Order: sequence, then C-alpha cells, then structure tokens
Amino acid sequence: MLKKLSFLLTGMALFITSVNAQNVDRSKFMSDSLQAYINKALTEWRIPGAAVCIVKDGKVVMMRGYGIKELGLNDRVDENTLFMIGSNTKAFTATALATLQTQGKLSLDDKITKYIPSFKLDNAAAGSMVTIRDLMCHRLGFMTFQGDFTFYNTDLTREQIIAKMALVKAKYPFRTKWGYTNSAFLTAGQVIPAVTSRSWESWLKDYIFAPLGMGNTIATTKQMPTAFNKTAAHTMVDGRLTAIPYCQIDGLAPAGAISSSANDLSKWVLCLLNNGKVGNKQIIPEAAIEATREPQDIVGDITYLNGEKEYQLYGLGWFLTTYAGHRIVMHDGGVNGYLSSVTLVPDEHLGIIVLTNTDQNEFFNALRWDVMDAYFKQSFHNYNGFYMNKFKANQANDLALDKRRHDTIAMNHPATLPLSAYAGKYFNELYGNMTVTVGETNDLDMRFEHHPKMYAHLQPLGGNRFYVTFSDPILGKAVFPFMVSNGVVNGVHVKVADFVEYTPYDFKKVQ
Repeated sequence: MLKKLSFLLTGMALFITSVNAQNVDRSKFMSDSLQAYINKALTEWRIPGAAVCIVKDGKVVMMRGYGIKELGLNDRVDENTLFMIGSNTKAFTATALATLQTQGKLSLDDKITKYIPSFKLDNAAAGSMVTIRDLMCHRLGFMTFQGDFTFYNTDLTREQIIAKMALVKAKYPFRTKWGYTNSAFLTAGQVIPAVTSRSWESWLKDYIFAPLGMGNTIATTKQMPTAFNKTAAHTMVDGRLTAIPYCQIDGLAPAGAISSSANDLSKWVLCLLNNGKVGNKQIIPEAAIEATREPQDIVGDITYLNGEKEYQLYGLGWFLTTYAGHRIVMHDGGVNGYLSSVTLVPDEHLGIIVLTNTDQNEFFNALRWDVMDAYFKQSFHNYNGFYMNKFKANQANDLALDKRRHDTIAMNHPATLPLSAYAGKYFNELYGNMTVTVGETNDLDMRFEHHPKMYAHLQPLGGNRFYVTFSDPILGKAVFPFMVSNGVVNGVHVKVADFVEYTPYDFKKVQ
C-alpha cells in the first residue's frame, strides 16, 4: 500500500523527538560533499532519475540531472528534462490571480460566485460566501484531499468537478479548519478565463512561462506523453520499482498539472527571490508575490531535527514556516510517479529545487533541510537518513500486512453469500456509478464510472470482507466490507490509498 507523501501536501510534520546530530564543519558541504550525498541517496531510495538546482544570491550555484528518465533505458536526465511537479503548480496559479488583482481585474476577496455563478457547496450559506482567497488557502471546511478519489485522474472536466463540489459533505464548518483541497484550487484557477477570456494554461504560458524563458514547461498533463525530453513515472508495486502511465489530471490542472525542468524552475525561483524582476524588467508584480506569502491559516506545527518547534502556516499556494531563524516559503508536489519540492529562503536569497520520477521517496523532502543546514551553519542532522529509516519501517509493515492478507485468502474462507449476490450496480452520490461483476475465478471485479481504464480485483477473506487490489497501484490495497442485512447486500465501503484521499466512500446497491 502506498505511503502517504504529498499530492499536493508538504511533508508538514516531521514527528521527531531526538536525533544524534554530528558536529561537523559544514563549510565545504556544498562544494565537496553534496554530490556524494545526492548519489548515495538516489541509490538508497531507488530513484531512477532526479534533477536538483540550488540558486543563491541571484545565481545558479548548482544545477544537475541524475540517473535515467525511465527504468531499463539508458537515456540520461539533464537540466532540461521534464518532471511532473504536482502541487508546485499551485504557486503559479496563486501568483497569476494575485497579478490580476494588481491589475485591478479582480480582488482576491471577491466572492467566487461573481465569476462562477453556479458555484455551490453542500452548506448553501458557506457557498455564497466563499472568496477566491478562501479557495487558495484551503479553508472551505473540507478534510484534506476530500473528494479527490472522484476528482483526481478521472474523466471529469473542470466544470463537472466544480459542480460536484456541491455534493461533498464538508468535514468541518466553513473557515474553521485548514483542509488541503485540490478542487478548490481548480475553482480559483477558473477565475482566470472568467476575467481574461483566456484559459488558465494559455494565460500562464504568455504571462509567466514565456517572459521568464521557461520554454520547456508545459501546463497540462495531456502534453506530457508527446514531450521530447521527459521522464517516465515510477512507483513501487509489491516491492518492485515499476514504470506507470502518466496521470491525467487536466480536470484539476490549476491544482497540479504543470510539468517542468530544473532549468526552467530555476528561472521561476530566481524571479521570485528577486521580487519579480529579471534583470531590470519587472515580470511579476512585487505586490503579487507578497500577497502569496501572507499567512492565511495555521496548518499545524513542526518539530525539526535540531530541536526547534515552529508553526507551519499556509499562504496562497505556499507553506510558510521558520527554520534556524529564517523564514521559509515552500511547497511539495506529488502525482502518480513523481515527487518534487520547491523551497525559498528570501532573506538568504536561497532557492532549492528537487525533482524525482518516483512517488516512493522522501529524498525530495530531506535534501532541502540538509542543504539549508549547510547554508545556515547548522550541525549535520541527516534528514535523509531519518526519513529512510521511517520509510523502510513503513514499507516492511505494509509488505507484512499484505502477506498476512494473502495467507488468509489462501485458506479459502468462503464469502457469506454466493458471489453473485454481491454483483450488481452501486451508486454514491458524490462519485456516481460503480459496477461489481463475478470474475473468472473465485473473485469479484469492480469498475468505476469515472475511472474508465481502472478496475479493482476483490478476493474473499471470509464473511462479507474482500481484499482489494486496484489495477492502478496509486490507489493501493484495502479491505472492502459489504453491508448485508437479512441476507441481502445493501452496499459496500470503499477506501482508496491515503495518497489520493483519506475519506471513505459508501456505495449503495441499486440493482
């Protein structure tokens, strides 16, 4: 089962109590030790390909590609190779909307219904009050990732996703809790065509990508398969590193669809660290950059390996915190087969970009902290080693659990009812339709309306419980219990991997 990392969520809690830091001279880490550190980490994490860029004081001090674009091939990653950057897209969307505010074309405190009159939430009063700012700082009251099984990597259009948000039963009251909401960022992004008559992707290309010289960057996932210099996506399937198809998330594009390279992102980061200027030319208004970095919500707190405990806040498309006395502006991105991080330290004019083509690593997260330790003259805390130990422990637990469940399947415990009793049509108000059929062996197959290329394979565990393996490994493995009353199947409890959504779905049997 996939470990929850980040589609869209930074590694916000380090869950650390104490670590024996090594008191070493860090002055030569960047020049003498960094490459050995990265190469060792990439081997340990089994990352096929990566790209790393560090900028400091207005210059690129290190930019390099590592490894290969796809497992089994010898095509090497370079500084222009494309990686999907997932939720690092959000800072582009937020910057675009903040720029339009500086131009007087909108206010971030405008109600979303001014631009999308059809927008509604299950809580009608809340839906009528939602502002563009609310959407971009994740305070609708939704639980983190709520609705994403319905919205992420499905065939729904942007308009259909926005309409279905009215069917999400918010976990919390409006504006009372922070909950990371990809569909909210999509909705904010759709304000751009409403005020400019240009699509989100077209506006970004002409007003951010092109002026910054980000010539290789693409805004939509449909472009990735035909891109020239690109990586393949990878994940772990039963302990084996495997190439997987690109996810198709153009329905959520303003929340996570951009693909970019270390070279292109260096231009983005250098511009942001220079208050929006490239040379003497103002590309992004300084006021727009400042607007995205204003704290809006408290996310939680972090305890670092150096013993510090700090709050983590959210701005607009950025997580905000403090480390070793420095203000940190950062975000992570995670989509099928990819994890990335972008980190800004404005007072040090420092930027760190890490791109990887596997969704099973914490290197993308650890490198930024170990690099910051070097620049901030901190002791070496070995964030990479800490994350690796936790990852191995979690992976061992997942594999052991999977083995126990397969051992149970091998005992041939019969289902309570004939398999044909579980077959039929099911419905969930938010998701839509799902169908269960009897397989060729002692099993069931489950197919979902909005995932036309995906199915789930169900094997009996005894009683009314089945062990479920999704054909898309990102969705993980789980136990689905069917609801049965007086010998009649009434529904089934569906849960996908936390990487996609924490919230379970109850499907009612309708035929």
